[in-house]
Amino acid sequence: MSDAHDKTEDPTSKKLTDTRKKGQIARSKELSTALVLVSSALALMFMGSYIAEAMFKISQRTFTLSRDETYDYNHMFQAWGHALETVSMSVLSFLVIIAIAGIYGNIALGGYNFTWESASPKASKINPLAGFKRMFGMNGLVELLKALAKFVVVAAMAYLAMVIFHDEALHIDMELYPMNLFHAMDLISWGFLIMCCALIPIAAFDVPYQAWKHDKEMKMSKQEVKDERKNSEGDPQVKSRIRRLQYQAAAKRMMQQVPTADVVVTNPTHYSIALKYDQMGTTAPILVAKGVDELAMHIRKIANAHDVPIVESPMLARAIYYSTEADHPIPEKLFMAVAQVLAYVYQLKAYKKGKGKRPKALRKDLPIPPELRR
Repeated sequence: MSDAHDKTEDPTSKKLTDTRKKGQIARSKELSTALVLVSSALALMFMGSYIAEAMFKISQRTFTLSRDETYDYNHMFQAWGHALETVSMSVLSFLVIIAIAGIYGNIALGGYNFTWESASPKASKINPLAGFKRMFGMNGLVELLKALAKFVVVAAMAYLAMVIFHDEALHIDMELYPMNLFHAMDLISWGFLIMCCALIPIAAFDVPYQAWKHDKEMKMSKQEVKDERKNSEGDPQVKSRIRRLQYQAAAKRMMQQVPTADVVVTNPTHYSIALKYDQMGTTAPILVAKGVDELAMHIRKIANAHDVPIVESPMLARAIYYSTEADHPIPEKLFMAVAQVLAYVYQLKAYKKGKGKRPKALRKDLPIPPELRR
């Protein structure tokens, strides 16, 4: 297991994706709590009067019953319906604002992430040793300091609210009804807002701390990065064996095409190029096989066994080898040089059949562009 001091590398995208699937993302409970409480206080300030007015209507309706209505069971249910209808809109709006604040507070840091894996039971969560380690570790100390800070700051803000609204609160009972009800709701809203604002500096500290903590936990050691790259890209020995098998398969496939070639151009000792040209077609000459050293010798051996002409042109052989892949047409810049080779081969075949003169030796200075010379 890597030591924490060895984890100096930034996390890879794969690790970030895997840990996110496990639910390991940066989260700040203080930010969520602060947003919910501050939003609740602001919503109470703007909607408190509506809620107070609804409560006033409900109390006015329920405390002004006639004698007949008091003994009427049906009227009781009507009164309940009236109370629900009166208060539902304001209370429902208040709850919607709190719900939106709660959802946004939970995804503001780290983004939206839903996974069942984080909710699955884990032995480490009920392990006493792991619990003690969390309690007395660095994270436990920070949580203790935050709890003490919240207590001190909230108590200080509560005391400030009591000092500010002390006189008004004591004189509410001297005000006329229902103005005292609205005034009390106003005092409660402001006092609640002041106390909730005490959580803003706590959240302002906790957000960067949680982001820093998450980044630190995601750090990887150099060995972990190497191991992950090895696992994702595959074992180098396995990859080497796969490449070797692929090369052998490609070489076998090319050797099967050599007998169909019109000419083999050689270096003559290191390179061999097998070309095929369809005189009735319109495509350029096709490279059907190529090889160096042992594979080049094998191509020449197959060509001799199947009477495929072999022409020595070191510069052209190297140019085609490095510029063209098997089963692909040669570059347009080599058309003229290859045309001269094919013309020589066709004339040589005709001469051997007694249908023409012996062709002149192939020119050594074939027209090969400088950028294709090797």
